[in-house]
Amino acid sequence: MQSAELFAGCGGLALGMSRAGFQHQHMAEFDQDAVATVLHNKTKGVEHVRDWPMGLQDVREIDWTKLTALDLVSGGPPCQPFGIGGKKHGQDDHRDMWPEAIRAVREAGPRSFLFENVRNLAGPRFRPYLEWIIAHLERPGLVRTSNESHAEHRARLAASKSRKEFNVVWQLVNAADYGAAQIRHRVLIFGIRSDLDVPPALMIPTHSRDRLLWEQYVTGEYWVRHGLRKRERPILQQDRARVEKLRRSNIEPVGSAWITVRDALDGLGEPDGRSNHILQLGARVYPGHTGSPLDLPAKALKAGDHGVPGGENMMVRDDGSVRYFTTREAARLVGLPDDYEFPRSWTESMRQLGNAVPAPLGAAAGRWLATQLDRARASDGLASTRRAA
Repeated sequence: MQSAELFAGCGGLALGMSRAGFQHQHMAEFDQDAVATVLHNKTKGVEHVRDWPMGLQDVREIDWTKLTALDLVSGGPPCQPFGIGGKKHGQDDHRDMWPEAIRAVREAGPRSFLFENVRNLAGPRFRPYLEWIIAHLERPGLVRTSNESHAEHRARLAASKSRKEFNVVWQLVNAADYGAAQIRHRVLIFGIRSDLDVPPALMIPTHSRDRLLWEQYVTGEYWVRHGLRKRERPILQQDRARVEKLRRSNIEPVGSAWITVRDALDGLGEPDGRSNHILQLGARVYPGHTGSPLDLPAKALKAGDHGVPGGENMMVRDDGSVRYFTTREAARLVGLPDDYEFPRSWTESMRQLGNAVPAPLGAAAGRWLATQLDRARASDGLASTRRAA
Protein backbone atom coordinates (compact mmCIF):
# COMPACT_ATOMS: atom_id res chain seq x y z
CA MET A 1 0.00 0.00 0.00
CA GLN A 2 1.30 3.41 -1.02
CA SER A 3 1.46 6.30 1.44
CA ALA A 4 2.76 9.81 2.01
CA GLU A 5 3.69 11.37 5.33
CA LEU A 6 3.88 15.02 6.29
CA PHE A 7 5.26 16.43 9.56
CA ALA A 8 7.36 13.25 9.77
CA GLY A 9 9.64 14.36 12.63
CA CYS A 10 12.22 11.76 13.59
CA GLY A 11 10.05 8.98 12.18
CA GLY A 12 7.96 7.42 14.97
CA LEU A 13 4.64 7.40 13.13
CA ALA A 14 6.33 6.65 9.80
CA LEU A 15 8.04 3.60 11.27
CA GLY A 16 4.75 2.35 12.68
CA MET A 17 3.12 2.76 9.28
CA SER A 18 6.00 0.94 7.59
CA ARG A 19 5.64 -1.94 10.03
CA ALA A 20 1.94 -2.06 9.16
CA GLY A 21 2.79 -2.55 5.49
CA PHE A 22 2.61 0.97 4.06
CA GLN A 23 5.32 2.08 1.63
CA HIS A 24 6.08 5.79 1.81
CA GLN A 25 6.23 7.48 -1.59
CA HIS A 26 6.82 10.93 -0.12
CA MET A 27 7.93 12.23 3.29
CA ALA A 28 8.22 15.84 4.36
CA GLU A 29 9.61 17.50 7.48
CA PHE A 30 10.53 21.14 8.11
CA ASP A 31 12.90 20.64 11.06
CA GLN A 32 16.52 20.26 9.94
CA ASP A 33 17.65 18.26 12.98
CA ALA A 34 14.81 15.74 12.65
CA VAL A 35 15.55 15.30 8.95
CA ALA A 36 19.25 14.82 9.75
CA THR A 37 18.32 12.06 12.21
CA VAL A 38 16.24 10.20 9.63
CA LEU A 39 18.85 10.59 6.89
CA HIS A 40 21.56 9.35 9.27
CA ASN A 41 19.59 6.15 9.83
CA LYS A 42 18.69 5.86 6.16
CA THR A 43 22.43 5.89 5.38
CA LYS A 44 22.99 3.25 8.08
CA GLY A 45 20.47 1.01 6.33
CA VAL A 46 18.03 0.69 9.25
CA GLU A 47 15.13 -1.57 8.30
CA HIS A 48 12.26 0.35 6.65
CA VAL A 49 14.10 3.67 7.09
CA ARG A 50 16.55 2.80 4.31
CA ASP A 51 13.63 2.97 1.85
CA TRP A 52 12.18 6.28 3.03
CA PRO A 53 12.16 9.20 0.54
CA MET A 54 12.77 11.69 3.35
CA GLY A 55 13.41 15.31 2.50
CA LEU A 56 13.70 18.73 4.16
CA GLN A 57 10.55 20.39 2.92
CA ASP A 58 7.91 22.88 3.95
CA VAL A 59 4.51 21.23 3.47
CA ARG A 60 3.14 24.55 2.24
CA GLU A 61 5.30 24.15 -0.86
CA ILE A 62 4.13 20.65 -1.82
CA ASP A 63 1.93 20.13 -4.86
CA TRP A 64 -0.07 17.13 -3.71
CA THR A 65 -1.80 16.72 -7.06
CA LYS A 66 1.40 15.12 -8.34
CA LEU A 67 0.98 12.27 -5.83
CA THR A 68 -1.70 10.01 -7.22
CA ALA A 69 -3.09 6.59 -6.30
CA LEU A 70 -2.18 6.95 -2.61
CA ASP A 71 -3.72 4.54 -0.15
CA LEU A 72 -2.87 6.78 2.80
CA VAL A 73 -1.82 10.27 3.84
CA SER A 74 -0.63 10.44 7.45
CA GLY A 75 1.10 12.81 9.81
CA GLY A 76 1.08 14.68 13.09
CA PRO A 77 0.57 18.43 12.54
CA PRO A 78 2.58 20.52 15.04
CA CYS A 79 0.92 20.25 18.44
CA GLN A 80 2.46 23.34 20.09
CA PRO A 81 -0.52 25.62 19.28
CA PHE A 82 -2.82 23.23 21.18
CA GLY A 83 -0.61 21.85 23.95
CA ILE A 84 -1.26 22.18 27.67
CA GLY A 85 1.87 24.32 27.95
CA GLY A 86 2.63 27.40 25.87
CA LYS A 87 0.41 30.28 24.83
CA LYS A 88 -2.43 28.13 23.39
CA HIS A 89 -3.12 30.35 20.40
CA GLY A 90 -4.58 27.40 18.49
CA GLN A 91 -5.69 28.23 14.97
CA ASP A 92 -4.30 31.75 15.37
CA ASP A 93 -0.78 30.37 15.88
CA HIS A 94 1.38 30.58 12.76
CA ARG A 95 2.50 27.00 13.47
CA ASP A 96 -1.01 25.62 13.02
CA MET A 97 -0.70 23.31 10.02
CA TRP A 98 -4.14 21.69 10.05
CA PRO A 99 -5.17 23.65 6.92
CA GLU A 100 -2.15 22.11 5.17
CA ALA A 101 -3.09 18.61 6.31
CA ILE A 102 -6.57 19.16 4.89
CA ARG A 103 -5.11 20.54 1.64
CA ALA A 104 -3.01 17.39 1.28
CA VAL A 105 -6.16 15.27 1.53
CA ARG A 106 -8.02 17.51 -0.91
CA GLU A 107 -5.30 17.50 -3.57
CA ALA A 108 -4.00 13.93 -3.23
CA GLY A 109 -7.41 12.29 -2.82
CA PRO A 110 -6.04 9.26 -0.93
CA ARG A 111 -8.13 6.23 -0.09
CA SER A 112 -7.59 7.00 3.61
CA PHE A 113 -5.82 9.30 6.04
CA LEU A 114 -4.61 9.30 9.62
CA PHE A 115 -3.69 12.37 11.63
CA GLU A 116 -2.50 12.59 15.24
CA ASN A 117 -2.39 15.40 17.77
CA VAL A 118 -2.43 16.23 21.47
CA ARG A 119 -5.38 15.36 23.70
CA ASN A 120 -5.93 19.04 24.44
CA LEU A 121 -7.25 19.51 20.89
CA ALA A 122 -10.41 17.73 22.09
CA GLY A 123 -10.69 19.85 25.24
CA PRO A 124 -13.21 22.68 25.78
CA ARG A 125 -10.89 25.44 24.51
CA PHE A 126 -10.18 23.88 21.13
CA ARG A 127 -13.18 21.58 20.65
CA PRO A 128 -14.87 23.96 18.16
CA TYR A 129 -11.70 23.91 16.05
CA LEU A 130 -11.56 20.10 16.19
CA GLU A 131 -15.16 20.05 14.99
CA TRP A 132 -14.17 22.33 12.09
CA ILE A 133 -11.24 20.02 11.25
CA ILE A 134 -13.54 16.96 11.16
CA ALA A 135 -16.19 18.74 9.09
CA HIS A 136 -13.61 20.03 6.62
CA LEU A 137 -11.93 16.63 6.29
CA GLU A 138 -15.33 15.16 5.45
CA ARG A 139 -15.67 17.66 2.60
CA PRO A 140 -12.14 18.93 1.84
CA GLY A 141 -13.33 20.26 -1.52
CA LEU A 142 -15.48 22.93 0.14
CA VAL A 143 -12.68 25.40 0.88
CA ARG A 144 -12.94 28.16 3.47
CA THR A 145 -12.96 31.61 1.89
CA SER A 146 -10.64 34.41 3.01
CA ASN A 147 -13.43 36.39 4.67
CA GLU A 148 -15.09 33.39 6.34
CA SER A 149 -14.55 32.50 9.99
CA HIS A 150 -14.03 28.90 11.05
CA ALA A 151 -17.46 28.91 12.71
CA GLU A 152 -19.11 30.23 9.54
CA HIS A 153 -17.28 27.71 7.42
CA ARG A 154 -18.26 24.88 9.80
CA ALA A 155 -21.90 25.92 9.50
CA ARG A 156 -21.66 25.95 5.69
CA LEU A 157 -20.04 22.52 5.71
CA ALA A 158 -22.78 21.17 7.99
CA ALA A 159 -25.50 22.63 5.77
CA SER A 160 -24.01 21.21 2.58
CA LYS A 161 -26.15 18.63 0.82
CA SER A 162 -23.25 17.27 -1.19
CA ARG A 163 -22.11 13.75 -0.40
CA LYS A 164 -19.24 13.54 2.08
CA GLU A 165 -15.95 12.82 0.34
CA PHE A 166 -14.62 10.99 3.41
CA ASN A 167 -16.16 9.15 6.32
CA VAL A 168 -14.27 10.44 9.37
CA VAL A 169 -14.02 9.34 13.00
CA TRP A 170 -11.85 10.58 15.81
CA GLN A 171 -11.01 9.13 19.19
CA LEU A 172 -8.91 9.72 22.27
CA VAL A 173 -6.34 6.97 22.78
CA ASN A 174 -3.67 6.06 25.29
CA ALA A 175 -0.56 4.78 23.50
CA ALA A 176 -0.01 2.26 26.32
CA ASP A 177 -3.28 0.56 25.33
CA TYR A 178 -1.70 -0.31 21.97
CA GLY A 179 1.66 -1.68 23.06
CA ALA A 180 3.71 1.48 23.63
CA ALA A 181 5.79 1.78 26.78
CA GLN A 182 4.40 5.27 27.41
CA ILE A 183 1.19 6.59 28.93
CA ARG A 184 0.62 9.08 26.15
CA HIS A 185 -2.89 10.39 25.49
CA ARG A 186 -3.52 11.54 21.93
CA VAL A 187 -6.27 12.39 19.47
CA LEU A 188 -6.37 10.22 16.34
CA ILE A 189 -8.42 11.22 13.31
CA PHE A 190 -9.16 8.53 10.72
CA GLY A 191 -10.77 9.01 7.34
CA ILE A 192 -11.77 6.57 4.60
CA ARG A 193 -12.95 7.73 1.20
CA SER A 194 -16.74 7.49 1.14
CA ASP A 195 -16.95 5.81 -2.27
CA LEU A 196 -15.24 2.76 -0.73
CA ASP A 197 -18.38 2.20 1.37
CA VAL A 198 -16.43 1.15 4.46
CA PRO A 199 -17.64 3.12 7.48
CA PRO A 200 -14.67 3.47 9.83
CA ALA A 201 -14.90 2.06 13.33
CA LEU A 202 -12.99 3.02 16.46
CA MET A 203 -9.79 1.20 17.34
CA ILE A 204 -10.04 -1.45 20.07
CA PRO A 205 -7.26 -1.51 22.71
CA THR A 206 -4.92 -4.50 22.59
CA HIS A 207 -3.15 -3.96 25.95
CA SER A 208 -4.45 -3.11 29.42
CA ARG A 209 -3.45 -2.17 32.93
CA ASP A 210 -5.72 -4.91 34.31
CA ARG A 211 -3.73 -7.54 32.44
CA LEU A 212 -0.51 -6.06 33.82
CA LEU A 213 -1.92 -6.12 37.37
CA TRP A 214 -3.00 -9.71 36.80
CA GLU A 215 0.51 -10.74 35.81
CA GLN A 216 2.05 -8.76 38.64
CA TYR A 217 -0.20 -9.49 41.63
CA VAL A 218 -2.37 -12.50 40.76
CA THR A 219 -0.07 -14.90 38.90
CA GLY A 220 3.21 -13.13 39.73
CA GLU A 221 4.62 -14.09 36.32
CA TYR A 222 5.77 -10.53 35.67
CA TRP A 223 8.19 -10.61 38.63
CA VAL A 224 9.42 -14.10 37.74
CA ARG A 225 10.17 -12.93 34.21
CA HIS A 226 12.33 -10.14 35.58
CA GLY A 227 13.98 -12.21 38.31
CA LEU A 228 12.36 -10.25 41.14
CA ARG A 229 10.54 -11.30 44.30
CA LYS A 230 6.83 -10.58 44.29
CA ARG A 231 6.61 -10.10 48.04
CA GLU A 232 9.06 -7.21 47.83
CA ARG A 233 6.82 -5.35 45.36
CA PRO A 234 3.92 -3.78 47.27
CA ILE A 235 0.72 -2.95 45.41
CA LEU A 236 0.30 0.76 44.73
CA GLN A 237 -2.48 2.28 46.80
CA GLN A 238 -4.49 3.32 43.72
CA ASP A 239 -4.38 -0.28 42.41
CA ARG A 240 -5.42 -2.15 45.56
CA ALA A 241 -9.14 -2.20 44.77
CA ARG A 242 -8.55 -3.27 41.17
CA VAL A 243 -6.21 -6.08 42.19
CA GLU A 244 -8.67 -7.33 44.81
CA LYS A 245 -11.46 -7.31 42.22
CA LEU A 246 -9.29 -9.32 39.82
CA ARG A 247 -8.48 -11.84 42.55
CA ARG A 248 -12.13 -12.28 43.54
CA SER A 249 -13.34 -12.71 39.98
CA ASN A 250 -10.44 -14.98 39.03
CA ILE A 251 -11.23 -14.12 35.40
CA GLU A 252 -8.06 -13.62 33.41
CA PRO A 253 -8.19 -10.30 31.47
CA VAL A 254 -8.05 -10.71 27.71
CA GLY A 255 -5.34 -9.17 25.56
CA SER A 256 -1.79 -8.25 26.49
CA ALA A 257 -0.36 -6.44 29.49
CA TRP A 258 0.80 -2.86 29.36
CA ILE A 259 4.50 -2.68 28.48
CA THR A 260 6.40 -1.26 31.44
CA VAL A 261 9.63 0.70 31.59
CA ARG A 262 11.33 -2.41 32.98
CA ASP A 263 9.99 -4.45 30.04
CA ALA A 264 11.12 -1.90 27.47
CA LEU A 265 14.63 -1.51 28.87
CA ASP A 266 15.20 -5.22 29.51
CA GLY A 267 18.73 -6.27 28.58
CA LEU A 268 20.01 -2.76 27.96
CA GLY A 269 21.80 -2.31 31.26
CA GLU A 270 22.96 0.87 32.94
CA PRO A 271 24.49 3.71 30.85
CA ASP A 272 27.91 2.52 29.73
CA GLY A 273 29.23 5.33 27.54
CA ARG A 274 28.07 3.82 24.26
CA SER A 275 26.59 6.18 21.68
CA ASN A 276 23.09 7.24 22.78
CA HIS A 277 23.45 5.41 26.13
CA ILE A 278 25.30 7.99 28.19
CA LEU A 279 24.41 9.07 31.74
CA GLN A 280 23.09 12.63 32.03
CA LEU A 281 23.46 14.32 35.41
CA GLY A 282 21.07 16.70 37.13
CA ALA A 283 17.83 14.74 37.46
CA ARG A 284 15.78 15.82 40.45
CA VAL A 285 12.30 15.40 41.88
CA TYR A 286 9.99 18.33 42.58
CA PRO A 287 6.20 18.63 43.02
CA GLY A 288 4.34 17.29 40.02
CA HIS A 289 7.52 15.90 38.45
CA THR A 290 8.45 12.63 40.08
CA GLY A 291 9.71 10.49 37.22
CA SER A 292 8.48 7.16 35.84
CA PRO A 293 8.30 4.02 38.03
CA LEU A 294 9.93 0.99 36.43
CA ASP A 295 6.88 -1.25 36.67
CA LEU A 296 4.44 0.93 34.74
CA PRO A 297 4.64 2.43 31.27
CA ALA A 298 6.64 5.65 31.31
CA LYS A 299 4.98 8.98 31.67
CA ALA A 300 4.79 10.79 28.33
CA LEU A 301 8.22 11.95 27.24
CA LYS A 302 8.37 15.73 27.08
CA ALA A 303 10.01 17.74 24.33
CA GLY A 304 10.54 21.10 26.05
CA ASP A 305 11.09 24.31 24.09
CA HIS A 306 14.23 25.13 26.05
CA GLY A 307 15.80 21.76 26.70
CA VAL A 308 14.66 18.78 28.72
CA PRO A 309 12.28 19.78 31.57
CA GLY A 310 13.96 19.47 34.96
CA GLY A 311 11.77 16.79 36.53
CA GLU A 312 10.61 14.97 33.41
CA ASN A 313 12.05 12.21 31.25
CA MET A 314 13.55 10.29 34.15
CA MET A 315 13.13 6.89 35.77
CA VAL A 316 12.62 6.00 39.42
CA ARG A 317 14.99 3.14 40.18
CA ASP A 318 14.30 0.29 42.59
CA ASP A 319 16.11 2.07 45.42
CA GLY A 320 13.97 5.21 44.97
CA SER A 321 16.69 7.29 43.33
CA VAL A 322 16.07 9.00 40.00
CA ARG A 323 18.09 9.59 36.86
CA TYR A 324 17.37 10.82 33.37
CA PHE A 325 16.57 8.37 30.62
CA THR A 326 19.41 8.12 28.16
CA THR A 327 18.67 8.76 24.50
CA ARG A 328 18.81 5.01 23.86
CA GLU A 329 16.32 4.31 26.64
CA ALA A 330 13.96 7.03 25.44
CA ALA A 331 14.17 5.60 21.92
CA ARG A 332 13.07 2.23 23.29
CA LEU A 333 10.13 3.92 25.01
CA VAL A 334 9.16 5.34 21.61
CA GLY A 335 9.48 1.87 20.07
CA LEU A 336 12.51 2.54 17.88
CA PRO A 337 15.05 -0.26 17.26
CA ASP A 338 18.45 -0.19 18.93
CA ASP A 339 20.22 0.46 15.62
CA TYR A 340 18.24 3.68 15.18
CA GLU A 341 20.70 6.36 16.22
CA PHE A 342 20.38 10.02 17.17
CA PRO A 343 23.47 11.93 15.98
CA ARG A 344 22.65 15.21 17.72
CA SER A 345 23.03 16.25 21.38
CA TRP A 346 21.05 14.60 24.18
CA THR A 347 18.86 17.71 24.56
CA GLU A 348 18.05 17.89 20.85
CA SER A 349 17.53 14.14 20.62
CA MET A 350 15.14 14.17 23.59
CA ARG A 351 13.23 17.02 21.95
CA GLN A 352 12.72 14.88 18.86
CA LEU A 353 11.75 11.84 20.92
CA GLY A 354 9.35 13.90 23.04
CA ASN A 355 7.60 15.01 19.85
CA ALA A 356 7.53 11.51 18.32
CA VAL A 357 4.43 9.37 17.94
CA PRO A 358 5.24 6.00 19.61
CA ALA A 359 5.85 3.54 16.79
CA PRO A 360 3.64 0.81 18.34
CA LEU A 361 0.68 3.20 18.31
CA GLY A 362 1.43 4.06 14.69
CA ALA A 363 1.66 0.38 13.79
CA ALA A 364 -1.65 -0.40 15.52
CA ALA A 365 -3.39 2.47 13.72
CA GLY A 366 -1.79 1.46 10.42
CA ARG A 367 -2.93 -2.15 10.77
CA TRP A 368 -6.43 -0.95 11.66
CA LEU A 369 -6.57 1.18 8.50
CA ALA A 370 -5.06 -1.59 6.37
CA THR A 371 -7.80 -3.93 7.56
CA GLN A 372 -10.47 -1.41 6.55
CA LEU A 373 -8.89 -0.94 3.12
CA ASP A 374 -8.65 -4.70 2.64
CA ARG A 375 -12.37 -4.93 3.38
CA ALA A 376 -12.99 -2.30 0.72
CA ARG A 377 -10.90 -4.25 -1.80
CA ALA A 378 -12.70 -7.48 -0.98
CA SER A 379 -16.09 -5.80 -1.29
CA ASP A 380 -15.13 -4.22 -4.61
CA GLY A 381 -13.84 -7.55 -5.92
CA LEU A 382 -17.07 -9.27 -4.93
CA ALA A 383 -19.10 -6.54 -6.59
CA SER A 384 -17.01 -6.86 -9.77
CA THR A 385 -17.56 -10.61 -9.81
CA ARG A 386 -21.32 -10.13 -9.47
CA ARG A 387 -21.36 -7.59 -12.29
CA ALA A 388 -19.40 -9.96 -14.54
CA ALA A 389 -21.82 -12.80 -13.76
